[in-house]
Amino acid sequence: MITVLIIVIGIVVTAFLAYAVINYIPRKFHWILSVFLIAIAIFLVYKINFEITKPIKFNTEKKLKYAKVINNLKIIRDAEVAYKKVTGKYTTDGEGLIKFIDTAKFALTQTRYVPKTIKIGGGITKEIEERVVDTIGYEEVKSSFVGRDYKNMLKIPGTDQNFKIEVGEVEKIVGLKAPVFEVKVDKALILAGMDDNLVKQEKEAIGGEEIRGESVRIGSLTDVSEDGNWPPYYDKGDKKEKE
Repeated sequence: MITVLIIVIGIVVTAFLAYAVINYIPRKFHWILSVFLIAIAIFLVYKINFEITKPIKFNTEKKLKYAKVINNLKIIRDAEVAYKKVTGKYTTDGEGLIKFIDTAKFALTQTRYVPKTIKIGGGITKEIEERVVDTIGYEEVKSSFVGRDYKNMLKIPGTDQNFKIEVGEVEKIVGLKAPVFEVKVDKALILAGMDDNLVKQEKEAIGGEEIRGESVRIGSLTDVSEDGNWPPYYDKGDKKEKE
C-alpha cells in the first residue's frame, strides 16, 4: 500500500512540474528543474526499493530470531521429557530442571520373560510367560545434553526475560488424567524493534510456512503433546544432527 502511494505521489508531482515547466517557468531555469526531477526520481527509486526489500529483510531476520528461541524451547522440552521419565510428571521449576540434568540418572532396563506355572482351578495348571523388567545399570541424564547449552535454556534469546513453564493435566479418557506442559512466548517480544505492521501480520499467521498464532509455543495445556507450533523448516538442523 505504501509503495503504491509513493508511486502515485511521484507521478502527480512529476506531472505538475512538467506542466509548470511548459507554461510558467522561463527556459533559463529549466536546468534547475531537471536537477530537481532527477533528485525526485532517485528518491522514488530508493523508496520503492526500500518498501519492496523491507518484508524480505524482515522475513530473514525473524527466522534467525525464531530459530534461537525454538532451539531453547527444544532443550526445555527434552529436559521436561527426561524429568517425566524419571519422576512421572513435569515441573514448572526451570532452575530445578537444570540441576536435574546435572545430577539425575536414567535407569537402564532389560526385559525378559520367565516361564511360570499357574493354577486355573480343578487341579488344572497352565504354563505362561511372566514379563520381568530388570535394572541393569544407570546412565547420566547429562549425557543426552552434550553440546547443548542447557544452562541458558530458560533465557528468551534477544531479550532480558525468561521462559515461563506451565504444567497441568488433561483427561483424554474418563478417569485417566495425563500430565502436560506448555512453554510459549509472544512473537511481539521476540520481534521487538522490528516494523510494527509486519509484526502485526506475523501474529496473524495461520500456518503453512509460517509459525501459526500469536506466540511461539511448545507443548500444550489442552492436549497431550510435546510438539511445537512451528513448521518443519525449523527442524532441518535436527535431522542433519541425527544423520
